[in-house]
Amino acid sequence: MSSKFKSVEGMLTSVDSLFTTQAERDDELKPKVEEIKLDLIDGFEGHPFSVKDDEDMQNLVKSISDNGVLVPCLARENGERYELISGHRRKAACEALGIATLPIIIKDMTREEAIITMVDSNIQREHILPSEKAFAYKMKMEALSHQGRRTDLTLEQVAPKLSTEIIGDSENISKDTVKRYIRLTNLLPKLLEYVDEGRIAFTPAVELSYLNDIEQQDLIQTIESEDCTPSLSQAVRMKKLSQQGLLDDDKILEIMSEEKANQKERIKIPTERVRKYFPKSFSNSQIEDEIVKLCEVHYKRRQRQQER
Repeated sequence: MSSKFKSVEGMLTSVDSLFTTQAERDDELKPKVEEIKLDLIDGFEGHPFSVKDDEDMQNLVKSISDNGVLVPCLARENGERYELISGHRRKAACEALGIATLPIIIKDMTREEAIITMVDSNIQREHILPSEKAFAYKMKMEALSHQGRRTDLTLEQVAPKLSTEIIGDSENISKDTVKRYIRLTNLLPKLLEYVDEGRIAFTPAVELSYLNDIEQQDLIQTIESEDCTPSLSQAVRMKKLSQQGLLDDDKILEIMSEEKANQKERIKIPTERVRKYFPKSFSNSQIEDEIVKLCEVHYKRRQRQQER
């Protein structure tokens, strides 16, 4: 074949490549999915959402066992490894099944972009603990701030105004609610655990977040020794005394020893006696609600039997 003919053929091939279909062009724009080995995938640094071995996880394991991973995960390159942005539960399910790879869309993202995407992709879960929301909102707030958003309020005032507004708008909640959630990150882990379990309500927990670490530790010891948790009014009083420098372990015990109206004539059932009958993801307050519902069903059944 002459060089002249080869040149003409090359020109034709080049021209033909210009006439691609819309479907072909659209396909070029689609993100590419790659199968990445699990041992090369790291969890997201500071990931605030726990991966629980609960009923939802068991359902996910079964779904992946039957159908594979239907929705690819999202990750970014981190040297020769990959940092997972969304898909931690799918990764855990694959590990449980002994699957060696995970379908991943690899995207070039900054740390701030990755944090915002990670939070947004997880915050819509059906069951999210207060502590998970607290740290997720804080991470997103800081990421938005680092992206050059306005930061005209100090951290002591809880959060940059515009950042909390953005988060609130995306979650359909007020910016003040976002700020209160972020306050929870100042609680010691044990107190935050009580909040997640429902032993301490959200609003009192926000007030307790203003106590220093020593005061919080004294409170934890009192809660455990007296088997009681603070009401909103008690939490507000402790916060005020703390700000005045007058709160110590004796004062905490004095406040917590007061009988609250909702503690009169209470029936106490040790958690370990009933925990096995409920999903692991259930908090103490959810267990209490279910027990009351079962009692109501039993009561109505007895009423119908007596009417026969």
